Amino acid sequence: MGLFRWLKGPVTNGNGLNTWRREWEQTVASPNPAALERLRRALHVQPALSDDVEIEEEMLDGLERLVALTDDLAGGRLPHLETTHRIVGTDACHFSAPVSMPDDVAQPTGRLLLTGTRAVFAGGARPTTLAWHAAAEVLRVDRDVLLIRSDRETAYRFRCNNYGDALIAAAIARHLAARARGMARSRTL
Repeated sequence: MGLFRWLKGPVTNGNGLNTWRREWEQTVASPNPAALERLRRALHVQPALSDDVEIEEEMLDGLERLVALTDDLAGGRLPHLETTHRIVGTDACHFSAPVSMPDDVAQPTGRLLLTGTRAVFAGGARPTTLAWHAAAEVLRVDRDVLLIRSDRETAYRFRCNNYGDALIAAAIARHLAARARGMARSRTL
């Protein structure tokens, strides 16, 4: 039951803020600078949509990061991070951020690393890995990123510390999973 509430997303107060959040989600699905600026202006109308727009400001910051990344991904360019984390080995690292795994009984915290070949969670008692060719779907709701295995029986949920990390992780994960599926298809032809 908790998973279904998670998929539905947050409950917000006020019609204006609900509308703003729906428009933000639509812009996340198709990021562009003009929509980002419209959302930024709409958040700061008078009277204000809410007394406290700290979370919405964080959402805008994340969207700004996503807009910049989207152009790079469209051009086939992934971020490249230097990391000395031994779990990455010789793989190119494209994303690294602190996360937790709220569905795990121990709720471990650690680091989510996205490499060219796999997603790796370094934390808790043992690392969790998912090769991109075995990833069927990548979902993002609020600050959570869900990686679903091809068998559709296993899913890993990572809770990011901010919207920006969740948006970037989901975009990069989708890109890498799609690329791996494309390579697998071309090998079978």
